[in-house]
Amino acid sequence: MDTRRDEASAFYRRYLTRCNEHRFDTLGEFVAADVNGPTEGLDHYIAGLHAVTAAFPDYHWDLHRQLVDGQWLAALLSGTGTHTGTFRGIAATGRRIRTQELVIYRLVGGEIAEVWGDLGSTVRDELTHPDTAT
Repeated sequence: MDTRRDEASAFYRRYLTRCNEHRFDTLGEFVAADVNGPTEGLDHYIAGLHAVTAAFPDYHWDLHRQLVDGQWLAALLSGTGTHTGTFRGIAATGRRIRTQELVIYRLVGGEIAEVWGDLGSTVRDELTHPDTAT
């Protein structure tokens, strides 16, 4: 049994639960203040998540696969939500969407220090291709 791998996996599941509760303002417990990725800094990270749930108040992430290798964690997620508000310039459509997202994280000192994945682009792409909506 790899204790560090199990701890990282449990940490990520707690983080994802918090995201699914839409309690983004408390993510400082999981995400470093100077997190680096598509946005820089915890405030921008949180603002991006708020933008998603402002347009999709019922947005929910489901974890399908997780891989932990040392300080690296990869997650394959699907997301669902109903588009009831403007998102990246796209007016509310009332459509329910389903997205698929691969995110790679680097964990340092028990926090997410780096993240690669762009949920915003994934959601925007889903909205602009109506034949793929659920």
